[in-house]
Amino acid sequence: MPHAAPAAQAPAVLLVEDDAALSGYLAAALRGKGYHVHCATDRASALACMEQPHAPALVLLDLGLPPHPSTMREGLQALQDILRTQPGTKVLVLTGQDEAAAAHEAVRLGAFDFLTKPTGLDSLLQALSRANLFAREEARMVLAGETRLSITARIDEGPK
Repeated sequence: MPHAAPAAQAPAVLLVEDDAALSGYLAAALRGKGYHVHCATDRASALACMEQPHAPALVLLDLGLPPHPSTMREGLQALQDILRTQPGTKVLVLTGQDEAAAAHEAVRLGAFDFLTKPTGLDSLLQALSRANLFAREEARMVLAGETRLSITARIDEGPK
């Protein structure tokens, strides 16, 4: 089970942010609150982290990533790749781009939560706390022989 970790261990978070100043600030703030923070600046480095044996169960993902930081394309692809690699991961999307379109597409693709930039540290910590609670409870379900399935399908297209 990729996300199983000792209960006493600090929650691990992968922070995927290409803005060095913001990444540094968020990483320091999260470490100060007891999180073990891994940092990535693009999709490739994020995926490399998620392919490790004890990949973080939580991800803070900026949608505007290189090589296309002015669009959501790279971040949305990273979201899909992360969830394909580690389906139980709780991905919290951060973006300063078109809020409605980004939220819709990110949730459709499996994001756990959505936060707009700039977001306050308290809001971010609350979202991470919720995501961590869900990750822990789903890990307990797996140990009990249960799993949660998530399916995204267009209802108007009928069964296929």
